Amino acid sequence: QVQLVESGGELVQAGGSLRLSCGASGRAFSMYAMGWFRQAPGKEREFVAAITRSGGTTYYADSVKGRFTISRDNAKNTVYLQMNSLKPEDTAVYYCAAEWAYGSIWYSNQPHEYHYWGQGTQVTVSS
Repeated sequence: QVQLVESGGELVQAGGSLRLSCGASGRAFSMYAMGWFRQAPGKEREFVAAITRSGGTTYYADSVKGRFTISRDNAKNTVYLQMNSLKPEDTAVYYCAAEWAYGSIWYSNQPHEYHYWGQGTQVTVSS
C-alpha cells in the first residue's frame, strides 16, 4: 500500500510555470506506475500524464504535450509534474495516482485503473 501527498499548487499568471510534487510513503515505490490527473469544477477527472515504474517511458494528454513534463525520483519516492506555458484552461485540482505495475511498461490513462490517490493540490492560472 502507498500513501500519496501532493504539493506545489498555487495561483500563477498565464504563461508561467509550476512544479508539482507527489511524495509517496510505503514500500516499493519503484514498483508503482504513477499518473497525474486533474479535475476542473463541473468536469470529469481527466488524464494529464503518466510514467512507468522505472521512469523510462512517459505519456501525455494531447492538451499538455510539449508543455508539461512528468518525472520521478525513485530514491526519493517522489513524482513530479513540471508545468510550463500555463493557460487558464489548466486551472484544476491536480491529483497524483499510483498503481502496482506488474510489467515494466504498464501505464494507464484511465482513473479507475489506479487504486491509490492523493488529496489533490489546487492550480489556478489567471489570464
